[in-house]
Amino acid sequence: MNASERRALAGLASLYVFRMLGLFMVLPVMTVYGADYRGSTPALLGMALGVYGLSQALLQIPLGMLSDRWGRKPVMYAGLALFACGSLVAALTDSVYGLIAGRMLQGAGAIAAATMALVADLTRDENRGIAMAVIGAAIGVAFMLAAVLGPLLAGAGGLSAIFWVTMALALVGMLLLWRLVPTPESPRRPAVVRGGLGAVLGNGSVWRLASGAFFLHLLLTALFVPLPLVLVETLGLPAGSHWKIYGPIMLGAFVVMLPLMRLAERRGRVREAMLAALFALGAGAGALRVESGFPLLALLSVFFIAFNLLEALMPAQLTREAPAEARGAASGLYATVQFLGVFTGGVCGGWLFNFGGAGAVVVMIFTVLLLWALLWCLLLWRGRTAGTC
Repeated sequence: MNASERRALAGLASLYVFRMLGLFMVLPVMTVYGADYRGSTPALLGMALGVYGLSQALLQIPLGMLSDRWGRKPVMYAGLALFACGSLVAALTDSVYGLIAGRMLQGAGAIAAATMALVADLTRDENRGIAMAVIGAAIGVAFMLAAVLGPLLAGAGGLSAIFWVTMALALVGMLLLWRLVPTPESPRRPAVVRGGLGAVLGNGSVWRLASGAFFLHLLLTALFVPLPLVLVETLGLPAGSHWKIYGPIMLGAFVVMLPLMRLAERRGRVREAMLAALFALGAGAGALRVESGFPLLALLSVFFIAFNLLEALMPAQLTREAPAEARGAASGLYATVQFLGVFTGGVCGGWLFNFGGAGAVVVMIFTVLLLWALLWCLLLWRGRTAGTC
């Protein structure tokens, strides 16, 4: 990579870390600390977790396509401003409905598609896989930091402390975008933009990866509905100390994921690695049903190694297989279904936990994994990708 590419990638990866912290920091604490909000129930707290994904899902494709036409950075500035406003609303409320409203407004700052497309704009073809892998790794870093910082901040000042911090991070992100990230010099092509979504919707490889993003984030959000309470009951560890569990697990999972990702990329075994990670997610989700400390921690480690691996591999693969002239639209589709998965996982996980406990959530996770595996095999069998299942 040349100096300009490295500078742009450093700025965008940092922006991704700050942006995703806003999504991830509430996951390990929402169901514990959210119980203090007026009118809260497990189902409504699941809605508060997932509604962020609903507004993201509704706006990713429109904003991704808008970034193809008007430019990436204006869309990203507007999205970061909306995210900061939503954080302010969530920080000031004491009602679960205000929490839901703030999370929905946070999600309206849907810049993931524009950011992924900007990474592609600012890197050459031969470096794009590395760039997207760095972005995927940045998401993993954000998740690791969030798992530690979320419980620490909530322990110090409740959920409102998390939202004050995420508002500040949104403002810092705007500064990074202004100072570090170049504006790409590319002509606007309205005709290409108009046809971009059609080219993406007809691409089976894009759909395979997009469906993976949906299922992966559905599973993650559903897992975190019962997990904080399971840790309290199984390990006897107060919620404010959960960072002592998440920190080593996330760090270890990230360290293990990196060589696995490099190996899959170098040997051309990305699809096989993704399928193996899918089955590892199933094994790791069994952590919700064990009743002793070491097996629980071991299974959680397996889950998060698989999660980080998929979170790094799938976006990089998307930019290789999507039409070059419609990366904004492809990134928009990917981000849309990704955040739709967040919404579905939060709502369904909260509802099932409310009526059937952690066991009902585990049944849902295994069912989703089976559907995911069958769908991927079907798409490969139909010849929409070059590989076979």
